[in-house]
Amino acid sequence: MVVLMAKQLRSFYIALSFLTRIATPLKGDVTQKQIGDSIIFYPVVGLLMGLIFFFITEIILFFSTDFSSNVLAAVLLTIWVLASGGLHLDGLADSADAWIGGLNDRDRTLEIMKDPYCGPIGVAMIVLVLLLKWTALSYLLKTGQSGFLIVLPMLSRSIIIVLFMTTVYVRESGLGSALLEYMPDESLLWAILLASALAYFVFANIFSMILVAMVVVALRMMMIQRIGGMTGDTLGATVEIVEAVALVGLIF
Repeated sequence: MVVLMAKQLRSFYIALSFLTRIATPLKGDVTQKQIGDSIIFYPVVGLLMGLIFFFITEIILFFSTDFSSNVLAAVLLTIWVLASGGLHLDGLADSADAWIGGLNDRDRTLEIMKDPYCGPIGVAMIVLVLLLKWTALSYLLKTGQSGFLIVLPMLSRSIIIVLFMTTVYVRESGLGSALLEYMPDESLLWAILLASALAYFVFANIFSMILVAMVVVALRMMMIQRIGGMTGDTLGATVEIVEAVALVGLIF
């Protein structure tokens, strides 16, 4: 039992160190199998981030009930980006550059994604997505809603599991290959996804979830049509777009 708990804790640390910039006591080499096992903790990491965002919001509002919702949304969004190290925003920018510059050519699209430089369309997409998030966050916080903060990052990181279970990973190497090759049993993954969905229904709403599902299906179709599957960049882009769409859905 102790050995099993230690293995699970290590898998959690791997997920936490990859998805966030939160320091972990992770030591030693990480195996491909351990990377694959860590995917079950992606929603847990999202939940941890959500709890941090929620408590920061509540603490600020406790000391200043009339704190500007616009400023609070900006503070939260800044922490949100810094907590993940801009990991998913980088994927969003690379994907946007590749989709526009790839000119419907698979190989050119994949090549542009590997380019470390960010083009104007990539910058524009980052600005637009962050603006959309800030506007929606400001409105929701102004209307006294904050519980959704707990589960929204969990939802977006659960989508990563959904895509790995349903979509081909087109790169031959990298973190995604390890996750796909050593992914845990699907019954466990479905149980985790079900728990995440139920938690989202409790703290958010069904309309937001349905809107997210429709967007994910559309994004997946775009990935398959253009490159035959997904990459780490398109996964990151999906996380960012899902969070923006979910926030907009919560307004209705």
